[in-house]
Amino acid sequence: MLLADKTVLITGASRGIGRGTALECARQGANLALNWFHDREGIDATVAQIEALGRRVIAVEGDVAERSSALQFIAAAAKGLGSVDVFVSNAGICPFHTFLDTAPETFERTLAVNLHGAYYMTQAAANCMKDQGRGGSIIAISSISALVGGGLQAHYTPTKAGVHSLMQSCAIALGPYGIRCNSVMPGTIATDINKDDLSDPKKRAYMETRIPLGRLGEPQDVAGCVVFLASDLARYVTGAALLVDGGLFVNLQ
Repeated sequence: MLLADKTVLITGASRGIGRGTALECARQGANLALNWFHDREGIDATVAQIEALGRRVIAVEGDVAERSSALQFIAAAAKGLGSVDVFVSNAGICPFHTFLDTAPETFERTLAVNLHGAYYMTQAAANCMKDQGRGGSIIAISSISALVGGGLQAHYTPTKAGVHSLMQSCAIALGPYGIRCNSVMPGTIATDINKDDLSDPKKRAYMETRIPLGRLGEPQDVAGCVVFLASDLARYVTGAALLVDGGLFVNLQ
């Protein structure tokens, strides 16, 4: 029980990596505050699974792109569960599109959700942790895309590089308060965000051949690494980035 009685906050927790991380944190003894947006069915299923594990959980709806959502989410978690020990910035979108004709609205929405949302949520969580005076752990879900380009992701990859950089700067800014800040960089994880892109069997098979471990990742693969960084096992780890990609990045060198 690596997170026994800790309170973990996760954005974008209704599906994919967010849901997988929430469930693993619950298995490790944590109580959860979950942010969700426009996915009532998904968040209800996540909450039910966590409650079945015997953990406390609250769900707070909000668009992370709006700064007010960050303040509301953190305040609701602190009030409902008593503390903010771990914050996981996970919410993100990746609408694949060719660069030359990407609409400004697509770029601006991706930037607002992925980077602005991570910034405002992290800032609100860090202020709460500072006021509590017990330190804490902040983990941002970046991406292998922070390190490599993507022809259909020119509006997306800069946001994930920004999230990684945000954690590096926050590690310095928040270290004096005992708040550790790290990023996790998933490779190709089979979730709803890339379901359409991987629907072609030939493309999926090609992706698998590029991964030394021979398979696409699953949300649980990322969740275990988040739990490690959230736990006291990583008490001297801050400003780090952990690739969770089955070896894909080194195979692209």
